[in-house]
Amino acid sequence: MLRFITSKPLWVNITIALLGSTVLILFFFVSLGWITGHGKYDKVPDIVGQNVNAAINMLEVKGFKVEVSDSVFNTAVPGLTIMKQIPEGDAMVKYGRTIYLTVNRSVPPKIEMPSLIGFSFKSAALYLQSMGLKLGDTTYRQDFARNAVLEQLFNKEPIKPGTQISIGSKIDFVLGSGIGDSAMNMPDVVGLTLAAAKSKLGLSGLSAGSIVAVGEVSDSANAFVIRQNPAIYSEAVAGQKTINKIRQGATVDLYIGTTAPVKDSTNTYPQ
Repeated sequence: MLRFITSKPLWVNITIALLGSTVLILFFFVSLGWITGHGKYDKVPDIVGQNVNAAINMLEVKGFKVEVSDSVFNTAVPGLTIMKQIPEGDAMVKYGRTIYLTVNRSVPPKIEMPSLIGFSFKSAALYLQSMGLKLGDTTYRQDFARNAVLEQLFNKEPIKPGTQISIGSKIDFVLGSGIGDSAMNMPDVVGLTLAAAKSKLGLSGLSAGSIVAVGEVSDSANAFVIRQNPAIYSEAVAGQKTINKIRQGATVDLYIGTTAPVKDSTNTYPQ
């Protein structure tokens, strides 16, 4: 080969080299359009709302490349549904173009359950919505705080703040019903332990208000109620005691001490 080249005049070798280069350049430009798909366009199918696996298969059969670039979560749409595509459906694009997809997640993400105890019902419902949670059932319990959230429940069980819970979960509320319409006799809890007094008030649809220790009280749960407010009786006229009335949902303040009080047997009435 070297002898063949050196045996020819220089101008012949130069001519051969120029012709070879020209052929290569022409071949490159002719094949460039075929390699890059230059001038070949295709319409992008509208695949929003379709299952991602079926959609990817269809796009690849048509010669498009596919990339899942993002994901969202929407409880109103089945999992693995295409929510968005770029370019959009029916767009004319170059053959072999990459189609970017946003897909609805099949598994809901987790969030921390907030503490909504004490919120008004309206505020708590809006808070749930902002976090992607749903409002479930609402029930009422006698309590002076009307329409305030007393308990938050998931699957009928109390759920603590900070508990991991799936977006889209339903949260039930127990709400305060406010002060009842009908009045009843004031329960007598003087002489009971604090724990027993709270239980008795609860059975009557009442709740303990302020707990005031009289003297040193180290174990409040086992301390005794020595006074309550409102009192059991009122005495508008000296010597004439009248049983006080109270409405369900109201609170009773309790004064506690370490020694049970001596009760006047004449100040009792059937409970």
